[in-house]
Amino acid sequence: MSWVSLVGKGLFSGAIIVTASEIAKRSATFGALVVSLPLASIMAMTILYQDTRDTAQVADFAEAIVWLMIPSLMIFLVTPWMLRRDYAFEVSMTAGIVCTIVLYAVGAWAAQSIGQVS
Repeated sequence: MSWVSLVGKGLFSGAIIVTASEIAKRSATFGALVVSLPLASIMAMTILYQDTRDTAQVADFAEAIVWLMIPSLMIFLVTPWMLRRDYAFEVSMTAGIVCTIVLYAVGAWAAQSIGQVS
């Protein structure tokens, strides 16, 4: 993959993040909608298919996303819960990230144990 392609993908991804944060300043719900769209997954699956033309690999990748998406939800539960109880932003985010990492490890182990992820 050429560096021009990589830079283009990075700029597009960055534009999504900037757009979501700007929208969230006006409406938390609409900003969340932009972020909740699985754009990164869609782009990654499309690029993987274009690069490999291997539908089995894309299917494996999509299933792995599901297994690892579930633990990622923890950050969206822990962080607001702590913020609403007057914990500092940095503490709340750190706790959410740590909980998410722990659950990622559990999710990856579970997926491999069941044979869904290689």
